[in-house]
Amino acid sequence: MTSRKKQPARKKKHSLARSLSPVYPFAAIVGQDDMKLALLLSVLDPYLGGVVIMGHRGTGKSTAVRALADLLPARTRVKGCLFNCDPDRSQDFCQDCQDRSHKVRRLPRESFRVPVVDLPLGATEDRVCGSLDIERALTQGSKSFEPGLLAKAHRGFLYIDEVNLLEDFLVDLLLDAAASGRNQVEREGISISHPARFVLVGSGNPEEGELRPQLLDRFGLFVQVATLSSIEERVEIVERRDRFEQDPQEFYEQMHNLQEDLRQQLDMALELMPQVSMDPRILHQVAELCGRLQVDGHRGELTISRSARGVAAWNGRVAVNEDDIRRVAVMSLRHRLRKDPLEVTESPARIMQMLERIFPLTTR
Repeated sequence: MTSRKKQPARKKKHSLARSLSPVYPFAAIVGQDDMKLALLLSVLDPYLGGVVIMGHRGTGKSTAVRALADLLPARTRVKGCLFNCDPDRSQDFCQDCQDRSHKVRRLPRESFRVPVVDLPLGATEDRVCGSLDIERALTQGSKSFEPGLLAKAHRGFLYIDEVNLLEDFLVDLLLDAAASGRNQVEREGISISHPARFVLVGSGNPEEGELRPQLLDRFGLFVQVATLSSIEERVEIVERRDRFEQDPQEFYEQMHNLQEDLRQQLDMALELMPQVSMDPRILHQVAELCGRLQVDGHRGELTISRSARGVAAWNGRVAVNEDDIRRVAVMSLRHRLRKDPLEVTESPARIMQMLERIFPLTTR
């Protein structure tokens, strides 16, 4: 990742964004720049479509995702809401918040940490979508909804480890929620609809099976990670991990400055995002790139343009340049190309070759 010049510190509260017990800091992850950048881009633009990270075991995939939560600033929700409803988006209110908004002029607010919810491979439909609160039904004789994982992940991240092994019925549930942005539950005489907008992050080992095409296409970015080959980096990984396991709090404090720099840069990028624009000429070239690569649909162009804006904001700029396009093109398109069994050239190489034709590097 490219860092820009250090800016003056800004006063911003992050206490709620930190975990009660130290987690491995995002700033301490060695290498894997594509993976880290893709996760940060999904924070800058939640509508990007999320990230799927595939590669060797033990390359820090799950560590990076769980470390991301500690990096994020606190958000605001309606106080006491089980679905993390945004008080400034009444159109996305759950039924309870809608009813409360008719009675009071302004709903009470509270800060909360951005959730990163794990979806286990063996999860049931009730666990994911929600179900009847049996305890309350038995003790009070009233029907009450028990929110599921989709409710808890609203306005946060839903993480699936070994996503390529996910059951088909769970894939269907996620596709429905991703398409509508809401979760509809109809069972046991209960009819509930609540917002379910989340950033989907999946990881897995491609040797254990392929990801279902319908779900793969929903991911905005695809990152391929591999074991680092540099001896220095491998040694640094071991040393940092040992220090963390021996004394997590001390290690976290040692990484404090780097972690705060990342938080500050992320804050500034989030503020800058609405101002970032793309020249029509560059957008035309992006469309030409996807056309020549015969990318089906238009998610390719949308993903490249959105993620390139994120890269520009991350580097403190308000205009997308060609370097931003080159930085995100492979991770935006490699999972969208048609697979030809007779094709010798791998997908990333095909994308890079086409990039060189449409976005040629010039001598500066």
